[in-house]
Amino acid sequence: MMAALADPIEFEIFKNLFLSIAEEMGITLCRTGFSPNIKERLDYSCAIYDERGEAIAQGDHMPVHLGAMPLSVQAAIEHVAMEPGDVVILNDPFRGGTHLPDITLVQPIFVGDESAPSFYVANRAHHSDVGGMSPGSMPLAQEVFQEGLILPPIKLVRRGETCQDIMALILANVRTPIEREGDLSAQIAANRVGEARLRAVVARYGLERVRHYARAVQDYAERIMRDTISRIPDGAYSFDDVMDDDGFSRERIGIRAMVRIAGDTAEVDFAGTELQTDGGVNANFAITLAASIYCFRCLVQEDVLYNSGISRAVRVLAPLGTIVNARHPAAVAGGNVETSQRITDVVLGALAKALPEVIPAASQGTMNNVTLGGVRADGSAFAYYETMGGGMGGRNGLAGLSGLHTHMSNTRNTPIEAIEHYLPLRIRSYALREGSGGAGEYPGGEGMRREYEMLTDTSVTLLSERRTGHPYGVQGGGAGGCGVNTVLRVDGSVEAVSAKARLQLRRGDRLRIESPGGGGYGAGRTEG
Repeated sequence: MMAALADPIEFEIFKNLFLSIAEEMGITLCRTGFSPNIKERLDYSCAIYDERGEAIAQGDHMPVHLGAMPLSVQAAIEHVAMEPGDVVILNDPFRGGTHLPDITLVQPIFVGDESAPSFYVANRAHHSDVGGMSPGSMPLAQEVFQEGLILPPIKLVRRGETCQDIMALILANVRTPIEREGDLSAQIAANRVGEARLRAVVARYGLERVRHYARAVQDYAERIMRDTISRIPDGAYSFDDVMDDDGFSRERIGIRAMVRIAGDTAEVDFAGTELQTDGGVNANFAITLAASIYCFRCLVQEDVLYNSGISRAVRVLAPLGTIVNARHPAAVAGGNVETSQRITDVVLGALAKALPEVIPAASQGTMNNVTLGGVRADGSAFAYYETMGGGMGGRNGLAGLSGLHTHMSNTRNTPIEAIEHYLPLRIRSYALREGSGGAGEYPGGEGMRREYEMLTDTSVTLLSERRTGHPYGVQGGGAGGCGVNTVLRVDGSVEAVSAKARLQLRRGDRLRIESPGGGGYGAGRTEG
């Protein structure tokens, strides 16, 4: 492998150079973005790729984006003849996307007299609205066409100039065009920063040297992952769990994973998982791949980059037409945010049978998605999306943490001040849910309670999970507490709300979201 021929000191320098470029792209996107979803929650991911479209380095951003984004880069390469200065835009969930609000921008980087791109940079950001049947573009839909504007791989920027007709088409199909244009401009700027930094590195070290170390960091990540897998006992380990419902007619939708370990390779097989549903909890293959690879990446103790080398030792089998590899035109908004969490729970649950002292109990298993929108008093439209943290599962030797995002979500909890500044909302309460963590020698973390008061008539969509099924404990630990959704009407009435719901709230109505706690690890100690 090329990594074996790399100078160890230069290797470390280049590894950190590559990572710093991806991280600086993320900082640029954060600082220049318009929406609180990007500026405050940091719901985006950035990465750099080699000439084949294989990841060299990805920032420590969103796990559900990072494993799936290379498929979007490959789709852009396959479908668009890119020239210097071009930027390709896409969000199609069936071409490497995750769900429609996640828009990916891919830019080629031509170096010197090279006739083909020497590198690519890309970023993916969650937009607070991309059209569709409800504000926030996370509706209770039954096909992808209802979820928003679908963008196949097309050029948004051509030879350095924004394609105004494409931009106009996008902005005509969203509820908040000024915010969308600002966030797209921020994504373009982030890619240009990545381009400038890569060009500077090539100018200093030469193209072949940079390519050599790009291959070296990929090969090193592969070698470390294979070494990590080789430490797992050979065998086949299975685990089953369920989704609460699909928002329509189906409940307790089963997901099954069989993890097979053979030497330094792993196979994750989802045979036995239930068929795709009419509701929007279907995941495409990109999401299932991202969640599965993430679980194995979590086992790696060494400091390696998240790149294409990580995935070489892991094979993922997901039967077409199931909830983990849905056929077009399935609705997929909830697959990215909710089913990805359950896939993680299932794969980790299987690995817990092989590594009982290593794998923690289940974390909250949901992102508690809240999307809302309406019209302000001045007549301007607003659309907002956020996720909520909850309890982390207990670990061998440590209790789970409380009130934070876990696994496939890696965002911040939006500050109250930001919400109340941007939106006609008031946050009435924001606290941890005492007693929601699972019992055990190392108990699960606590969930959160967040209560929104509407200051104008507002349309709300909820996509949540673990409202009937509990986050599991391991090694004798107790299950975490379920989440609860409640509406408190201005007339004093109180309504229990299901895991997935579309609501019309009036001025003065309140929405209370209580997120699940994490499962506990180990049987609780008894007093003697």
